[in-house]
Amino acid sequence: MSPVSFDLSQPLSKRRIVVAMSGGVDSSVVAALAARSGAETIGVTLQLYDHGEAVGRAGACCAGRDIRDARAVCDGLGIAHYVFDHASSFREQVIEDFADEYLAGRTPIPCVKCNMGPKFTDLFALARDLGADCLATGHYVRRVEGEGGAELHRALDPARDQSYFLFATTQDQLDYLRFPLGGLPKARVREIAAEMGLGVAAKPDSQDICFVPDGNYADVVRKVRPGADDGGEIVDEDGQVLGRHRGIIHYTVGQRRGLDIGGGHDPLYVVGLDAAAKRIVVGPKTALAVAAARLTGINWLGGDFSGPLTAKVRSLAKPVPARLDGDRLVFDQPEYGVAPGQAAVLYAGDRVLGGGWIAATERAGTGVKEDRAQFV
Repeated sequence: MSPVSFDLSQPLSKRRIVVAMSGGVDSSVVAALAARSGAETIGVTLQLYDHGEAVGRAGACCAGRDIRDARAVCDGLGIAHYVFDHASSFREQVIEDFADEYLAGRTPIPCVKCNMGPKFTDLFALARDLGADCLATGHYVRRVEGEGGAELHRALDPARDQSYFLFATTQDQLDYLRFPLGGLPKARVREIAAEMGLGVAAKPDSQDICFVPDGNYADVVRKVRPGADDGGEIVDEDGQVLGRHRGIIHYTVGQRRGLDIGGGHDPLYVVGLDAAAKRIVVGPKTALAVAAARLTGINWLGGDFSGPLTAKVRSLAKPVPARLDGDRLVFDQPEYGVAPGQAAVLYAGDRVLGGGWIAATERAGTGVKEDRAQFV
C-alpha cells in the first residue's frame, strides 16, 4: 500500500475526506494530499484549549495561531475549513482527568484520553455528519488491510511512531480512519510541504502537551485543583521519614531528581506514591523492578496474543518481551519504572494488538501485588 494512499476503493473524485487539522505541518500535508487526490476535502479543527495565546507561546496545538495556520492552509488549497468549539468537553474529559490522576498518585497520558474522547469520538461524529467516507489524520502510524480487516501497525520511522498513543482506537474507528504519513519519515513530510508551497513547511513541532505551557504541568494541576501541591513526608519502604516533599503532583514512579534528601544514602528513587497520606515512598533501584502489571480498560484490536508479543509501558520505552495472562501482563525480564496511570501497549511484531491502563504492579522476586498509586 502506498504510504500516501487513502486506500478508498471507488474513484476519489466521488469521495469526501475530512482531515483533522491542528495547524501543524503533518495534518497540513495530509490535507494537501487529500485535495490533490481529487476527493472533496474538508479540514476540521477542534478548538480545545488555547494556552498558546494565553502565554504568548507558539506551538501549542490548540492555540489561536494554530487555528489561523490551519485556515490559511485550507484557503491556499481551496478547500473548506471548519472550527468547532469543544473546550468544555476537553476540559472535563482531559484536563480535569489529568489533574485528578496526578492527585491520585498516578501518571496520566492526556494525549490518549484526548484521542479516546474529543479527537476521535467527537471528530468521528462530525466527519460522519459531514457525509465523509473517511477521517484522515497526521498521526505516524499505519493502517494495514489484513485478512480479518483493518489493522493498526507501527510507523515505518521508529523515531516518529505514535502507535502507543492510539492503542485505545476501536475497530470501528480504525475502519474509518486513514493515516497517510505512517510510511514516511518526517524529513520527507517537510519536503512535501515545501514542494506544495504550504506556509507551515518549516513550522516547529510541538514538544509539550498542548494545554501545558512550557512543560510545567504542575501549574495546570494547581489551577484546576487548588491545594494540589500540599507537601508531605518522604519515607523509605520501612516507613522511616527521610525528608519532606513539595507535593506528590511533582513526582512519578522511577523519578530520582528533586527528592532533596540529605546525603548518606545510596541513590534513591520514587517507588510508590501514597496519595491519601500525601507520602512519597523511596527505595533503591532494585525496588523498581516489576515482574508483572495488572491492566484495566483493555482494548483489543484482534490478532493472536497467545504467541510471542512485546509490551511498551511508557511512550519512550522500548517494547520488551511479555505475555498476557487474563488482565495480568507478565514480563520475561523485570521491567523498571512501570507507573500506574500509564498504558501498556501490546505488539506482535509491528502490529498493535491492543493495550490497557496500568492499575497495579507486582514487584520482581516477591510475588506480591502492590498498587503503586496506593503504596503504604
